[in-house]
Amino acid sequence: MAAPMDTRHLPAPLHPLSLRRYGASRGSHAHDHFQVLVGLEGVLDLEVEGRGLRLGAGEGHVVAPGDRHDFESLDGSHCLVLDTPLALWSPFAGQGPHAPRLLPLARYLAECLASPTPSPLALHHAPALLLEAWGPANATPRGRTIDWAALASWAQARWHQPLGVADLAAFACLSPSQFAQRCRDEQGMSAMHWLRAQRLLQARQLRGSGMSVAETARRTGYRSPSALTAALRRSADPDADI
Repeated sequence: MAAPMDTRHLPAPLHPLSLRRYGASRGSHAHDHFQVLVGLEGVLDLEVEGRGLRLGAGEGHVVAPGDRHDFESLDGSHCLVLDTPLALWSPFAGQGPHAPRLLPLARYLAECLASPTPSPLALHHAPALLLEAWGPANATPRGRTIDWAALASWAQARWHQPLGVADLAAFACLSPSQFAQRCRDEQGMSAMHWLRAQRLLQARQLRGSGMSVAETARRTGYRSPSALTAALRRSADPDADI
């Protein structure tokens, strides 16, 4: 009989994997990393950036960084959740799995998490196994190159305007839907989250140069110095995840 594997010195998992139960109490927020949801039991109702979907057992969804999502489950649901910053999930943002082998894997990982003696080997490799089990990403046709640095400079000169996805898309000579998908694929986040990140980045740079909070808020389009201060605080201490 083979000796059991020595897992005492195995590195800890790189990304948090958890089991979560949802009920009729409705929640809503966004976060700065990818969130991979896999249904185990029941049905979870999601609305991601205005798009509604339902996750049953074996169904999943990848929430991109910055995407506002509402969630509830009238009859209760149980999900496996992976929180990860890895851009390898970018091609799957907004997508469900494409392979039937996901549910057996998710159930096995759920058993590992719930066990009094979790398997460190299984949990260590869980993020890579989930990514592999998700299936091939939909190919996104490539065309015009987006000069992200030039787009950021263009936006930074227009914080006084109510910029939206259509404005960014027009600068890049793409349709709003094309630009939104390219932003997810190339930047790993929604277009509006990218825009907010650019504004916050410039605000940090101006504050770092010694500019006052009031003047920084004026130049970067925040409605008040307190709004800027709150945004900087949130970026340093993001909201809890679902």
